[in-house]
Amino acid sequence: MTDSSDKLPLKTKILYGFGASAYGIKDNGFSVFLLFYYNQVIGMRADVVSLAIAIALFVDAFIDPLIGQMTDRTRTPIGRRHPWLYGAAIPIAAAWLLLWHPPEASAAIQFFYLLTMAMLVRISLSAYEVPSLALLPELSRDYHERTSTLRYRTLFGWASGLGIMVFAYGVLLVPSEKYPVGMLNIDGYSTFAIIGACIMAFAVLVSAAGTHKRMVGRYKAEKTQPKTAESFSEMLSAFRFSPFLLLMFAGVFAFTNQGLLFSMTPYLLTHVWEFGSAEMTLYSAVLFIGVILAFVLVTPVSKKFGKPKAASFFTLFAVIVGTAPYWLRMVEAFPPPGSPSLIPVLFTFLVIGIGASISAMILTMSMMADVTDAYEFAVGKRTEGLFSSGMWFMQKMVGGMGILLSGLIISFIQLPAQAVPGSVDPAIVDNLALIFVSLVTVIGLAGTWAYSLFPLTEQDHGERVAKLAVAMPKVK
Repeated sequence: MTDSSDKLPLKTKILYGFGASAYGIKDNGFSVFLLFYYNQVIGMRADVVSLAIAIALFVDAFIDPLIGQMTDRTRTPIGRRHPWLYGAAIPIAAAWLLLWHPPEASAAIQFFYLLTMAMLVRISLSAYEVPSLALLPELSRDYHERTSTLRYRTLFGWASGLGIMVFAYGVLLVPSEKYPVGMLNIDGYSTFAIIGACIMAFAVLVSAAGTHKRMVGRYKAEKTQPKTAESFSEMLSAFRFSPFLLLMFAGVFAFTNQGLLFSMTPYLLTHVWEFGSAEMTLYSAVLFIGVILAFVLVTPVSKKFGKPKAASFFTLFAVIVGTAPYWLRMVEAFPPPGSPSLIPVLFTFLVIGIGASISAMILTMSMMADVTDAYEFAVGKRTEGLFSSGMWFMQKMVGGMGILLSGLIISFIQLPAQAVPGSVDPAIVDNLALIFVSLVTVIGLAGTWAYSLFPLTEQDHGERVAKLAVAMPKVK
């Protein structure tokens, strides 16, 4: 039986999830637009741009565990997490604006500018995301309530990312007399940055306020402050926890594919499928159907099969369906660019594939909350922030690998800068599709196997929670 205190009001779930809008906009900008912008618009080499983005990501990843530990050890009248949530809003917005306004300077200066701004964006957002994700196991200990709550983070994260993408493709980056190729409109990217900064700051503040009462009340109700991993050796001991390592192993494959897919999307749509601005806008809007599909399916599938099996199934299904258009294209069994049937057929495959992929991501985050409970039961220390940072550390490290791989692919196939769709050598386009789909398939199949190794089940979780319940404050 689940205590009523573990059931979150719908309002709390929505407000908690709304904060992920900041991450969605950042992730969309970095994964979809940033490489293309600095390479095709600013004129920097693709491999140099991807190197700067990857370095920034790696540096940020190593800072995350420090942020996680500091949030665990923070003691204020408003709790452990909320000072970080409130304090991150303005730095996130400021860094985001600067990222999209590089100076006219030498290639070396532009490289270091991009590197610096990318690090500032990522670190300031980590100061929000690490404690925000750490809130999940504190908000509720219910096994399935966590998955249900994470759906809203995912919904708002994707909705914000796709929403601003639709706006960018449909309004900001449309062809004009000055910019016949809308994607090369530098003014559009400036407006994109301003709008994104405003939404990000607002979302972070609203989410922090939405969880304030529940979490501060629970924090003040605790008779003693929780024990945490204080020393460096204790941090390492937590990261060596077997369920944590196995979940990270699975996440390596999942998030590498995510980084590769997102950063390659503008190149694939532009040159493989020869989409214009109208088709790009429609693509962005249609993808939201995949988000809704994940929102509806992930909880019932998880309840029926358990989180590890469900994550493994969703990953395999995403690989099969998501890569099918490219494999079929190679044997000339898929509608070619310009065909009336291309868009409906391609979009059907991509929507189903993205829905399955998102479902696996939701379950990954939900399983991380279960890891914190298992560790608390085994060791007697609460390290939600530390484990949350571990998740972000892994995601950023391997996500950066996906972006770096994208830049290397673009350089390897020798795709020309500022290339016009339909004018690129067909051999280059074929190589682009083949290398991409081969990597995604191999990585996805490895992830399918890795998720099946996760050891924590619903039954085990229920037994642990029952024993820990006496120490958990009851807060309405």
